[in-house]
Amino acid sequence: MRKIILSVIGVLLIALSFFGAQKLIASKNKPKPVKEKIIKTVFTDTVKNTTVKIIIPATGSLVAKQRVELYAEVEGIFKPSRVLFKPGQTYKKAQTLISIDAQEHYASVQSAKSSLYSLVSSIMPDLRLDFPKVYQKWQNYLNGFDLNKTTPILPEISSDTENYFITGRGIVTSYYNVKNLEQRLSKFKIPAPFTGILTEALVTEGSLVRNGQKLGAFIDPSVYEMEVALSENYASLLKVGEPVVLNSLDETETYKGHVSRVNGSIDATTQTITAYIDVADKNLKEGMYLEAQIDAKKEENAIEIDRNLLLENDEVFVVRDSILGTIPVKPVHFSETTVVLKNIPDGTVILEKNVPGAYAGMLVKPFKEVTSKKDAE
Repeated sequence: MRKIILSVIGVLLIALSFFGAQKLIASKNKPKPVKEKIIKTVFTDTVKNTTVKIIIPATGSLVAKQRVELYAEVEGIFKPSRVLFKPGQTYKKAQTLISIDAQEHYASVQSAKSSLYSLVSSIMPDLRLDFPKVYQKWQNYLNGFDLNKTTPILPEISSDTENYFITGRGIVTSYYNVKNLEQRLSKFKIPAPFTGILTEALVTEGSLVRNGQKLGAFIDPSVYEMEVALSENYASLLKVGEPVVLNSLDETETYKGHVSRVNGSIDATTQTITAYIDVADKNLKEGMYLEAQIDAKKEENAIEIDRNLLLENDEVFVVRDSILGTIPVKPVHFSETTVVLKNIPDGTVILEKNVPGAYAGMLVKPFKEVTSKKDAE
């Protein structure tokens, strides 16, 4: 019985081994599955050449176009006035900004005027006898002489003898001494050169002002100027009068300006050229930081695409019969994100978005937007 059971088990094992071997042989003969060819869907765009505006971005801070640093040319006590000398105070043109006590100097001016008057008066008897022809004009000069007004100009000397006589008496020297003192007297008051606002005040009423001391800063808030440094590559594109759009850094405000000046030389250190932009707006303040978009040039028969689409050898991908190819192009301007190209025929189908791993000869499928039935109708 035992031998019979062992024999049956042995026969079963042999049968199982045979069928297993047959199965393995059959599996080896099965054909390998064919991998499906993957066709990437790409976004395309049809070229239509137009006029492209080349815009140069730049940033800078605003400075008042009319700005005056106030300095003292005389010494004295800063006199109080009806309008306080404080930052933010507005003044009209010719209104007194600073008045310095000039009593001592005024007395010196009056003394010099009095001396000049006495000198002219002292020569009148001699003029009546020796120069009767010029006597009347010098008499008229004395009649018009007023110590409380600006010293009048000396009468015109008509002959050499008159010149020797007048100069020898020291009248000409005394006259110019008076005019010098009067000129210095005018420096004790500093008038506003234009209507504007005080932005800096370094002295207060009652303080001692010294010769050469800085007193403050005064600006005209109606027009501001922004200085921008641009690459030397833009030197030929910049033109005076070109319109400029300026934006605040948070892009919430937009202002309009224009290029007022362009420096005639390039900075040798930075290889940049400086341009100046004028902008006027009541909401602007000195020191504001703005971003400018300068319309430098208009390029005819060109297109603007993403910089990532331009290949290293100045080529771009095109789609012909669902196969990628390349064509040479001519870049004419680069910005941070885009490039302006020429020499691409109208109607050429190019990639609109970059395709990772793209190569010439790659099979692609242009993406087509699915329109609804209502849109199709």
